Amino acid sequence: MSSASSLLSEDQFLCSICLDVFTHPVTIPCGHNFCKNCITQHWNINSHCQCPMCKDVFDRRPELRVNTFISEMADQFRQPTMDQHRDVLCDVCTETKLKAVKSCLVCLTSYCETHLEPHQRISGLKRHKLIDPVKNLEDRMCKKHDRPLALFCKTDQMCVCQFCTESDHRSHVYGPLKGEYEVQKAKLEKTEAGIQQMIQKRRLKIQQTKESVKLSNEEADRETADSVQVFTALIQSVERSLAQLIEMIEEKQKRTEKQAEGFIKELEEEISEMIKRSAEVEQLSNIEDHLQFLQSFSSLSPAPPTKDWTKVRVHSSYGGTVRRAVGQLEETLSEDMKRLCADVELKRVQQFAVDVTLDPDTAHAAVILSDDGKQVTYGDLKKNLPDNPERFNCCFCVLGKQSFSSGRFYYEVQVKGKTEWDLGVARESINRKGQIKGIPNYGLWVISLRNENEYRGLSDPPVLLSLKSKPQKVGVFVDYEEGLVSFYDVDAATLINSFTGCKFTEKLYPYFNPRYNNDGRNSAPLIISRVSHTD
Repeated sequence: MSSASSLLSEDQFLCSICLDVFTHPVTIPCGHNFCKNCITQHWNINSHCQCPMCKDVFDRRPELRVNTFISEMADQFRQPTMDQHRDVLCDVCTETKLKAVKSCLVCLTSYCETHLEPHQRISGLKRHKLIDPVKNLEDRMCKKHDRPLALFCKTDQMCVCQFCTESDHRSHVYGPLKGEYEVQKAKLEKTEAGIQQMIQKRRLKIQQTKESVKLSNEEADRETADSVQVFTALIQSVERSLAQLIEMIEEKQKRTEKQAEGFIKELEEEISEMIKRSAEVEQLSNIEDHLQFLQSFSSLSPAPPTKDWTKVRVHSSYGGTVRRAVGQLEETLSEDMKRLCADVELKRVQQFAVDVTLDPDTAHAAVILSDDGKQVTYGDLKKNLPDNPERFNCCFCVLGKQSFSSGRFYYEVQVKGKTEWDLGVARESINRKGQIKGIPNYGLWVISLRNENEYRGLSDPPVLLSLKSKPQKVGVFVDYEEGLVSFYDVDAATLINSFTGCKFTEKLYPYFNPRYNNDGRNSAPLIISRVSHTD
């Protein structure tokens, strides 16, 4: 067992008066401990006997006895054990005292190698208890009766001699020191075991915390990378929209300038014609001969046609341009965000991809499995197979071999060329015999295709799903603890449908139903695909 100093701290053996490790510790009636000299001087200075800690007042000064147990424990902190042994001298040597090699708990004497010899030779002395040399052997004697402290009073929690049990401790409960020692030692061992257990729990908690921080850092890095990707794409979309808006304004301004140039040129031509006409009119008006004027007037060329410019305007209206552009940008960003977030979401769940193979022991006798356990299709003929408990005998379906009762998992299935199918997960206790209702209450979380383009989430009632494109490959993701089952269009990187708030209490298995062939229109197989992470 570890030493006492490894279990207890030095602070527990400090006198509250001198603030040093106990020297000749005594226990006063209220239960507090002090150095014998410290509490004696304290009471000598004060007019009444009072505990410095709890302030209890005693009618008369208590008789002080050194608490051997606390004294020995305090020695562990006062100086190293080897130093204690080194400083203990033989009590028998009369001249030059030699270092003691052993102390006798019966004789209460420390002996050097020479004077220890009788204890090793005489049979009566051989029965004495020898220990490594220690100081303060006088503390092992009862101060009142001058007898060895061989017993422990459990009532007063102190060491006593045989005479004490016949006087002050007569009605108390007591026993041998060895018995109390073994009791206290067992308690210390139990305490140590408890401490070690708590240490181990805390070390484990530290490891778990570090692992959580590591996972959190990894998740934060992924989230940061995803955020940068999404926001960079959105910023690029905004920049493209701004560039397009500026280009549109510039093109509109160029058309306005070109139109204005045409108007100006046409106006200048009309002005030139009008100047020529004005000169002819002025020349005619200067003729004073009546005959000549009239003859010349009739030969005057008619005025050239002119344009009515009162309603002609050169003006480009930009009112609402920004508002319309922002409105269009909002629609674009909304679509981009949906697409980008779905792409990030798909990449995130794909990291939980698992290898799924079909379990022939569960397959309906009318379905056909490939040799590698990756494809299933409906067969026109029902095979003669043993009707084992795991096999479906009514529903044309099959389960995966792999089961999941915790964590997250993801797999992908190619549905290209099919007009009907059911995909999802099933709980272990799903009914294998007879008809199955494909809803969560009966242990199925699936989506289905019917009549080539009718997609449904099979709940109660079923939910009609509106999809922009026909999925060629479907991803299935399950978060067991979160109670989530989600389906993705892998090629379009879009979410098809989700079941949320599910209460999973059993193993879950991947579920596949290829449905009827429909005269060959639905003969394509369901194929479990290898997951290729999207870029």
